[in-house]
Amino acid sequence: MSNQIQNSRRNFMKTSVANVTVVTTMGVGFVAASDPVLATAIETDFKGIQASEQMIPIGSFQLPAYVSRPEKVKGNLPIIIVVSEIFGVHEYIADVTRRFAKLGYLAIAPEFFTRAGDPNTYGTIAEIQSNIVAKTPDAQVLNDLQGALVWAGKNGGDLKRVGVTGFCWGGRITWLSATLPQVKAGVAWYGRVIGEKTENSPRHPVDLAADLKAPVLGLYGGADTGISLESVDQMRAALAQAAPKNPAAKASLIEVYPDAPHAFHADYRASYRESPAKDGWEKCIAWFKKMGVA
Repeated sequence: MSNQIQNSRRNFMKTSVANVTVVTTMGVGFVAASDPVLATAIETDFKGIQASEQMIPIGSFQLPAYVSRPEKVKGNLPIIIVVSEIFGVHEYIADVTRRFAKLGYLAIAPEFFTRAGDPNTYGTIAEIQSNIVAKTPDAQVLNDLQGALVWAGKNGGDLKRVGVTGFCWGGRITWLSATLPQVKAGVAWYGRVIGEKTENSPRHPVDLAADLKAPVLGLYGGADTGISLESVDQMRAALAQAAPKNPAAKASLIEVYPDAPHAFHADYRASYRESPAKDGWEKCIAWFKKMGVA
């Protein structure tokens, strides 16, 4: 891990301790395997919100999660589950929850990788993929997500207004989560829709269009070298095929920003593109409002 990343983490923890209750099990900071942290990284303040790390019971297991909420409104809050990239819950993801809290949401970012290990102990994306992501079953993630919703319902969240949004790996999980009956809408940021079928990932979004229970807005980059436009078109075709018998598939929408690379919303990385990131965020917020989550 580079000194820059270590310093970033220490500085974040020092800042957070002054504003919120911090449980150090998650070690929220930036990540070693991503690009160097850039000056463009957005820092959302804590004014008017509460943010803390919580432990969510999943059976006998305690799942760490970063939770942000409005300070003065205690109940009947719309719920947003924020699903991380392969890097887990770090400062960028925590900041996204605070952005949602500023808009009146109870925003929860569970650390879905916690059983497999800490992505920050690996220095490359390939190592994270093989040692963390590949060992995290989709079924386990969806069960954890449902457990987070149970916790949310007991802590001021309105279970009739649930949205899920995620980035990269989390974008794929967003598509999968839209098959759950509790979810009202999803926004998937550059999530893979096709892939190799494995024991831990037996189905991919393109296989699930007919099973959607919530409409999904997919936001993709036309210059993404990891997610081909052909695969995005496959997802569009799957949605169109399912649409006559599935209202959620019919209502789903995919938008492509022609010149945007992968991770164009990740403001701490060199891939960040301000224009599509801001436009995508506005569309994300409008989507949740349109679908009755807000």
